[in-house]
Amino acid sequence: MKILYVASEAAPFIKTGGLADVAGSLPKAIKELGHDIRVVLPLHSTIKQEYKDKMKKVHEYYVDLNWRRQYVGVMELVHDGVTFYFLDNEYYFDRAKVYGEMDDGERYAYFSKAVTILPKEIKFKPKVIHTNDWHTALVNLFIYEFNKGDSYYDNIKTIFTIHNLKYQGVFPPSVLGEVMGVSNEYFNDSSIKFFDNINFMKAGIVYSDVITTVSQSYADEIKYGFFGEGLEGILAYHSQKLVGIVNGIDYEVWNPKIDTRIAYNYDEKSLKTKLRNKKAIQNKFDLPDNKKVPLIAMISRFSDMKGLDLVAHIMDELLQEDIQFVVLGTGEAEFENMFKHFEWKYPDKVAANIYFSEDDAHLIYAGADIFLMPSMIEPCGLSQLISLKYGTIPVVREVGGLKDTIIPYNQYTHEGNGFSFRNYNAHELLYQIKEALNIYTTDEKAWESMMVRAMKADHSWKASSKEYLKIYK
Repeated sequence: MKILYVASEAAPFIKTGGLADVAGSLPKAIKELGHDIRVVLPLHSTIKQEYKDKMKKVHEYYVDLNWRRQYVGVMELVHDGVTFYFLDNEYYFDRAKVYGEMDDGERYAYFSKAVTILPKEIKFKPKVIHTNDWHTALVNLFIYEFNKGDSYYDNIKTIFTIHNLKYQGVFPPSVLGEVMGVSNEYFNDSSIKFFDNINFMKAGIVYSDVITTVSQSYADEIKYGFFGEGLEGILAYHSQKLVGIVNGIDYEVWNPKIDTRIAYNYDEKSLKTKLRNKKAIQNKFDLPDNKKVPLIAMISRFSDMKGLDLVAHIMDELLQEDIQFVVLGTGEAEFENMFKHFEWKYPDKVAANIYFSEDDAHLIYAGADIFLMPSMIEPCGLSQLISLKYGTIPVVREVGGLKDTIIPYNQYTHEGNGFSFRNYNAHELLYQIKEALNIYTTDEKAWESMMVRAMKADHSWKASSKEYLKIYK
């Protein structure tokens, strides 16, 4: 089967969030199942030169955006057996930022229209075009629009994946005719009108054949007000084509047995070696060298959505326990300052790393004992899947993908791979952390069994890619 996979970012070329991890891993898994899947991305100027040097130009054409006639250069690169096309236009993509520019509506309308035309230009007709988030959602609308006068698009089916409903691509209605070059017939509540604007995300929801999102629980949640971000009505209306599939992670990247970024490799049969990574963390971040003290970690973007207001509320009380706490990430100033404050107040217990580093992230996943993820909203989450693979036990809130992937520990049946709480409440979080600490300090056998279960669970793309393939077929 021929599949065209469309995204605004993909690892390892360009990454700002979890979308890039999915776009870098899922196509590889589909390719390994024997299908011809190709990925198309913008040629962002911030893509590393080492990848640009390997690209070759294979085609060029032009796209009309109303009165504008814009160049499209097609660069090709085969990576991990998958063909990637990078669409080159310096006016739109020679920017310091992937998103957040004043003309984002025009930039991604251009990209979507260029993608819709691409299959005809390079003579690769896909059975399915799979788009992701608002940046590529207009592809679904353009296929619907083009098909009115071009039978080429008759049998092309479209899938649209929502990775995070919070970011929707809302722009003035003038973008319809002035940029997209389509009529005002699309400016209605059943189409892409959103209050007095237009909404790119809504185009993906309305004009795709199937909508997927990144966990079954999130697919259920977004049909209701708190999670729906103003689109709950249209999602409920289209719920018959809405499917939840949990993301996977790439075990060639995230695997403590072969990870070159950690201090010592280990697996479920050599758990004692994990402690040597803990020592490496303590030495690196100037914490006391003590293998028995529980080490709690957070790797996160700092925002309310990640539950950091709950953490702030209980931090003083939590740090009365005999623990160490390592955090890695950046974001809202109030949370950066909060972690710096607690590092100042408890220098032997807290290491606040207000930056992001892939190398440090790998080491923290490998060396920590407990991973904290008390999110208010979490469509899927990858951090809890990574921590499971590294035998670092998650404490999470039962929401979205966290609910679907973390099985609460049962002290009577000795089942489960982590700890969870339901209500968005700081002391429910604290109670579950203390439950985890209690098992860690009093029942070493139960803790190690939980680590083994966590590490043996399969959260690779192997299972999830087969679910996507069913939808493609």
